[in-house]
Order: sequence, then structure tokens, then C-alpha cells
Amino acid sequence: MSIDTMIRQIKSHPDYPKVGMVLYHNGVVRQTTREGAEVTGLSVKVNHDKLNEIIAEQKAKPGIVEVLVEIHENMPLNVGDDVMYIAVAGDIRENVIETLSQTLNRVKSEATSKEQFMK
Repeated sequence: MSIDTMIRQIKSHPDYPKVGMVLYHNGVVRQTTREGAEVTGLSVKVNHDKLNEIIAEQKAKPGIVEVLVEIHENMPLNVGDDVMYIAVAGDIRENVIETLSQTLNRVKSEATSKEQFMK
């Protein structure tokens, strides 16, 4: 999993000439929970059927050329490790920003679950 690989995939897409913006999300294991408890790491599980459904729906949005999602799953991740990358390529910023936000929120709430390891 690498942002560089995602960049190459986006740039080699046959519809890349239609792209005016690409946004990338890089989720990282944080040292604390939202409530402030210390975390040593986490593990993520992915429902791939749901993930593929979300990606297909997001790609179908007006102006969107490509949506890529990579998740480190089923392994212990430490603080500072990359958890998830999302790339959204599209025509104009309003379409791309909205799609990235919706994709991220849906993937986190509908397609993944995590177990946090506490100190």
C-alpha cells in the first residue's frame, strides 16, 4: 500500500485528461482515542462486499473519474502506522471534496470495524 502507487494508478486512468483535482486521504493510527485514552495500536477488519459497493456508488457520482481505497487489515498496527488510503479523482473541487468526504465516512461507518489496543 502506497500513495505513490495510487498516484500512478490515477494518472494512468484512460479518463485522466478529464481530471481537474485529485484528493488523497492518509489515515494514521493516533496515539489517543477521541476521548483521550492512550492507544498502543489497532487492528482493522473490512467487509469487502460493502467496501466494493461504496466504491462503485462513489465512482458513479457526477464528475468522478476514479475512487481508490486501500486498507491495512487483519494485522496489528502501531501508533504512527498508515491504516487507510483513499484517492478520489474528478473534474472540479466541489465534486471531489464531497466524494472524498462521503467515501471516508461511509467506509469507516459501514465497511470497517476496528479494535484499539490500550495501554
